[in-house]
Amino acid sequence: MAQAIADAINANGQLIAEAGTGTGKTFAYLVPALLAGGKVIVSTGTKNLQDQLFQKDLPTVRDALKVPVTVALLKGRANYVCHHHLELAQSDGRFATREDLKHLAKIAKYAQVTQSGDKSGLADVPENSPVWMQVTSTRDNCLGQECPQHKECFVLKARKEAMEADVVVVNHHLFFADVMLRDEGVAELLPACNTVIFDEAHQLPETASLFFGESISTSQLLDLARDARLEAATSAKDFSALPTATDALDKAARDLRLVFKQGEGRMPANAADELAGFAGALRTACEKLAHLNGLLESQAQRSEGLEKCWQRGGELLLKIKQWGDKEQDGFVRWLEIFHYSVQLNTTPLSIAEIFAKQIGSHPRAWIFTSATLAVKQNFSHYQGEMGLLEARTACWDSPFNYPEQALLYVPKDLPEPNSSAYTEAVVQAALPLIEASKGRAFLLFTSLRAMQRAHEILSAEFDRKGLSYPLMLQGEGSRNELLGRFRQHGNAVLLGSQSFWEGVDVRGEALSLVIIDKLPFAHPDDPVLAARIAQLNKQGRNAFMEYQLPRTVINLKQGAGRLIRDESDRGVLMICDPRLISKHYGKRIWQSLPPFKRTRELDEAVKFFTAGTSHHSGE
Repeated sequence: MAQAIADAINANGQLIAEAGTGTGKTFAYLVPALLAGGKVIVSTGTKNLQDQLFQKDLPTVRDALKVPVTVALLKGRANYVCHHHLELAQSDGRFATREDLKHLAKIAKYAQVTQSGDKSGLADVPENSPVWMQVTSTRDNCLGQECPQHKECFVLKARKEAMEADVVVVNHHLFFADVMLRDEGVAELLPACNTVIFDEAHQLPETASLFFGESISTSQLLDLARDARLEAATSAKDFSALPTATDALDKAARDLRLVFKQGEGRMPANAADELAGFAGALRTACEKLAHLNGLLESQAQRSEGLEKCWQRGGELLLKIKQWGDKEQDGFVRWLEIFHYSVQLNTTPLSIAEIFAKQIGSHPRAWIFTSATLAVKQNFSHYQGEMGLLEARTACWDSPFNYPEQALLYVPKDLPEPNSSAYTEAVVQAALPLIEASKGRAFLLFTSLRAMQRAHEILSAEFDRKGLSYPLMLQGEGSRNELLGRFRQHGNAVLLGSQSFWEGVDVRGEALSLVIIDKLPFAHPDDPVLAARIAQLNKQGRNAFMEYQLPRTVINLKQGAGRLIRDESDRGVLMICDPRLISKHYGKRIWQSLPPFKRTRELDEAVKFFTAGTSHHSGE
């Protein structure tokens, strides 16, 4: 794999490389990239992986090769304390809780001693503390060159280090935000860069879609109202109309969110248009924004901050109006409802042309790698989606001995996945295996509702049977915290949904059983998916086989990949969905998984645990 990557780097080529768990793909791309010299950007799926590459993998490889390369870590600006906004927050004094006040004091202290200003360096303040929003800058509210604290700026310092470094570690969000918005400091890096490597490249179609479209949310309106109020308090105290107008925009933005009774979810724009109160609330938000903007314009010359707020207001107003214009060809309009905000999105139906254009603009090597990119070693789905039709593709299987180390068990007699009794049946089928493996299990669900329901049933069953395995549920703490506790217990049972399907590494006996409730087909109600399916079908193509099935296979391979993490791991993968056997496409799915030994007999699955190291043969 390292040789194939070295060849691609030398030829300024494109390579799509799938490498099974345990291949050592990080070393396979770092070694040739560091030896080739020149500037390298490595983009990863998550900030956790970014930190691991920067703190552990890169120094290890650099020291082993004895090459004098400099390395920098670059994150989005929301990860760095902003001196200017920290000052504003301290002078504002409006905080929801005492906790927030304590957090602010800790951040202020940290800002004086930290070299990087990176919020991950301050473990004392939780990542989701609302105070972070107030003490970091956004693309919208950064004052840039005009900022009085410009010289001390942590974001600029991080970018300067990235400009000077040989290897820069970013994440996909940052990369695409930058390619599209020219905002996060990668745009300046790209011209000089010889090689771009995307790790966890299976996430790119999703991330790129977000950034090649447009979105605007009520939280941006709330931020503008807050920032305008703070700026008015310091630079336009005598102009009382401003705070009144900021309060009116704040209320209008909150009212727009309240139109949606549901907790969270996605909906197509035409469904929102028919919703009682939506059109009126959107109109009111536009009016209040336009009114505030008129006032900001009249005061803009009084401070950089007020001028910036006025410019932002104009951009936001334009974006909302553009979203309100009905369908644009090749795009889908939809909304995402979050706990506290609603986001209006316009997403391209295909990113292939846009992406192909972005990467064709300058000769350099592009490497895409992940454990899950192909369906039965065929990459055409990924190549089509990303516009990488000319790329070389290659597959390296995991070095692990799956037939000896692992068993794939598909239980018999389960009801259809859409039946109301399905989750109950999954838990009952799983219980004998959870007992046989003495806990040490992940139960992965395709929906939060099924996860919650299964947790209720399992709790009751554990009580009834007197089972004392610690039972853990996604959401009871941060992912890292839950994983730490899971490893520590050594016999826990953890229930998770989407965020535990990938990027989770538990080695050894603590995780010996992975149970997947259903094949992870994307929900057909998802507005972007529905529009893409409709478009493919309109073109006379088979959307199910070309688009939905390959995506499902890639997601399932991610979930299945949690089980065997090194050469001494052993375990059972239980996939409960009867469609794996009953449907014509089921075979394509399980043939894309590693070569597990397979069974449908509960006894054989139980024996796999009780037999310890003495293995049982027989299909």
